Amino acid sequence: MKPRIKNKNPLLWVFESFEDDPRFALLKLFSFDAAYLDGRLYLAVAGGKEPWNGLLVCTSREHHASIKAQFPQLVSHKVLGKWLYISQSHPQFESIAADLAAIARRRDPRLGVESQRRDRNNP
Repeated sequence: MKPRIKNKNPLLWVFESFEDDPRFALLKLFSFDAAYLDGRLYLAVAGGKEPWNGLLVCTSREHHASIKAQFPQLVSHKVLGKWLYISQSHPQFESIAADLAAIARRRDPRLGVESQRRDRNNP
């Protein structure tokens, strides 16, 4: 019996602009690949079946209206309603994902949530 090889997430390109940022960490979060900046969770991508096939914008509900005003293509995620979402099947997915990555890189205060993860070096 051959070992099963997991597919690499096809949406990791969204985080390419973070790669030279020394405060960027790419970590697994359930079935997602998640982008952390300065220890805060900003964005997550998943390439599965809906509603897990796109970009999650990690934010608090108080910022939804402001972010949706700028990016009306975003919707509240059907399962994780505290976060906003755009499906990879949306016709503007690539440009919206790139724009959201750019504002995350600038540390837009509307984006990012405190991580529940414990840093192994700082328990």
